[in-house]
Amino acid sequence: MKKIRKGDSVVLLTGRDKGKQGTVTAVLENKLVIEGVNMYKKSVKPNPAAGVTGGMIDKTMPVHISNVALVDGNGKPSRVGIKLVDGKKQRFLKTTGATLSA
Repeated sequence: MKKIRKGDSVVLLTGRDKGKQGTVTAVLENKLVIEGVNMYKKSVKPNPAAGVTGGMIDKTMPVHISNVALVDGNGKPSRVGIKLVDGKKQRFLKTTGATLSA
């Protein structure tokens, strides 16, 4: 069971965007793509056949899963735990003890 999933609100703990909050848009092997965080400029070659004009674009790059934490109800970073509830695994926040959706 993954502790951080697509759609979760997370905060960055390290790096140049430390403290920024965002929503997870994609989960890769050990990395997460977070909306509006870890943005880089990328140069794109023009391709008239595909309708691409070319130039510089902003691209969201992935962040390692160990560098983020979920945001609890108070807006503070929280670690995630897993416990059994009625024979099923359930995620919960370590700071508040609140359970998360399946």
